[in-house]
Amino acid sequence: MHSMKVQTKYYNLLKNGIKTVELRLFDEKRQLIHIGDTIQFSDLSNPDDTFQAKVVALHRAPDFASLCETIRPEQAGFKNQGELLQIMEQFYPPKEQQEYGVVGIEIQKDI
Repeated sequence: MHSMKVQTKYYNLLKNGIKTVELRLFDEKRQLIHIGDTIQFSDLSNPDDTFQAKVVALHRAPDFASLCETIRPEQAGFKNQGELLQIMEQFYPPKEQQEYGVVGIEIQKDI
């Protein structure tokens, strides 16, 4: 079982099934995630609000721009590629993306 804290806006999109892909750096913690694993998501501003989901796919890429060739921005809760890149670079600067690569963790909530 893995755990991830998510900002409220994106947590609610995940919880409601609108967002099906969680974007992260492919750092040491994310390298431990495999298809079939379970992730417990929690709301960053309300840690008692949680749900579990199963990992159904892992989309790896060198950076978020490249990842947009594999996933649609809407799957990750964004209107378009420009919005996705702008927001993700606030969390993960290009230097970090180059160092670790990135991953789109595709989930299925009905477990």
